[in-house]
Amino acid sequence: MEKTIVSTGKTIDLAIEAALNQLGLDRDSVSVMVLQQAKSGFLGFGAQPAKVQLTYEVPDPVVEKATEQPKSALGSASRSKPKATAIPGVTPEPVKPEAPKASKPEAPKSEAPKAPRQDKPKTPRPEKKPEAPKEPKVYAPAEAGSTEEQIELFIKGLLEHMGSQAVPHCEKVEANTYKVDLVGDDLGYLIGRRGDTLDAIQHLTNYTINRGLDGHVRVNVDAECYREKREESLRRYARKKAQQVLKARRRTTLEPMNAYERHVIHAALQDMDNITTHSTGVEPNRRVVIEYVR
Repeated sequence: MEKTIVSTGKTIDLAIEAALNQLGLDRDSVSVMVLQQAKSGFLGFGAQPAKVQLTYEVPDPVVEKATEQPKSALGSASRSKPKATAIPGVTPEPVKPEAPKASKPEAPKSEAPKAPRQDKPKTPRPEKKPEAPKEPKVYAPAEAGSTEEQIELFIKGLLEHMGSQAVPHCEKVEANTYKVDLVGDDLGYLIGRRGDTLDAIQHLTNYTINRGLDGHVRVNVDAECYREKREESLRRYARKKAQQVLKARRRTTLEPMNAYERHVIHAALQDMDNITTHSTGVEPNRRVVIEYVR
């Protein structure tokens, strides 16, 4: 009789191994059908495990037959023993009954007393000290009529139209560069998928502010340090892909990214030996190509 079991894992081999360990069988005793290939996703998003179905044989249930009733000892004995035939002139010898054999009494088995189980003393785990809560950053109010005030007023009005209660705080970090932090609750939808909404707010702010100013300024909009975390994730991703290119000595093309993300990839790999990067394609499907060079 055949039975099936479904198992998942990071890879197809790991999913098969998990099912075999659960069944206690070897690889030759089962047949495998792949239900779903594993998907790694990008930076943890959209990842899917591999899924397989294993088919194996189990013995059919045994149907017990009805036990026959034992026949009488007298009847069996009469059939098993041959009948004695009388010979004329010969006196049959009397059959001596066999003496019953004395059965020796079995000596009682003495069981050795089991030693009491000694549990090993558990070593206490060191208690983790709770991390001290970070103190909220204190922002200085923007001066009246300054560029910082204009940026804050524009972003505040934009957020009100989006139904958000977040508060923008702007500060000047360089000569023509300003940084805006959005502070409030539930900032996830202001960040958007891979920072798309945050990029849109930043683009509108740069366009509006530079339209009424002499010269050009750059405004960077961030929320919950998303930009810093995203840059670190992109650097790790770039180094991982570059190592794969060095090992295979074949170029690889990354998924579409905006100009800011492509710049982070290029900067992370610019000093790496035997690796060069360039961009290809047209917006919004422009991609970074990581290539091996001798």
